[in-house]
Amino acid sequence: MMENQYVPPKVWTHDTESGGKWASVNRPVSGATHEKALPVGEHALQLYSMGTPNGQKVTIMLEELLALGKDAEYDAHMINIGDGDQFSSGFVDINPNSKIPAFVDYSGTEPETVFESASILLYLAEKFDALLPKKGSKRTQVFNWLFWLHGSAPYLGGGFGHFYAYAPEKFEYAINRFTMETKRQLDVLDKQLAKNEFIAGDEYSIADIATWPWYGNLVLGNQYEAKDFLQVDDYTHVQRWAKAVLARPAVQRGRIVNRTSGEVWEQLKNRHNATDIDKVLLLKPK
Repeated sequence: MMENQYVPPKVWTHDTESGGKWASVNRPVSGATHEKALPVGEHALQLYSMGTPNGQKVTIMLEELLALGKDAEYDAHMINIGDGDQFSSGFVDINPNSKIPAFVDYSGTEPETVFESASILLYLAEKFDALLPKKGSKRTQVFNWLFWLHGSAPYLGGGFGHFYAYAPEKFEYAINRFTMETKRQLDVLDKQLAKNEFIAGDEYSIADIATWPWYGNLVLGNQYEAKDFLQVDDYTHVQRWAKAVLARPAVQRGRIVNRTSGEVWEQLKNRHNATDIDKVLLLKPK
């Protein structure tokens, strides 16, 4: 038997002392911890989020819709998950799971609340008739890869990212387990992109918008500082796709919204109109 091997107790109890960076906000029960109403801006579309990969999905989607000329103006309000904003009564009212992003559409007779990033992407694609084929095999392929991402990203973020970058100690078994799965997923994606310009075929879609913030950021070295560890340069087709998606103006705009990390030109805490983004991007070195 290994020395200092963990033996699970008969009954698990929540350890708030040694849980690392997120111990103060993570807990085994749901519901609000404090009363606080959410702000509501002037636009019909209201996003409550943070510029994590899951948050970037929705802001990139909204910026892509605006680039297409759709009436998709929106307010994006920062929900700082490190401070526990996701446990406010207002946020829990629109997402009982207390995870970003969460979204409210006030354009109808009654507000429509939407949570889970894939659900928000689908809602917006159908509302604005964009970035999702209307029917047939192409639509099915987008769904296949959208839900592939929704199932695989927790292995990258909650698994690899947590144990490689955030856990209070480095656990070899956990890092090896999730590194293997992350590299397998990169290989799946690389083989798909070897045959297709975009993830679900020859058209840019919500499958790309969902996947890029996770795997695009990863292979471009913008996530977990694990570029060398994962040998991401080996995934040449993912690299080609990631760079092509990043070159899109809407992606460059959406990726900075609700962010408070990175370079100064990558950070915009709250977004209420297009000029908010314009001002930040002007700070980018030429």
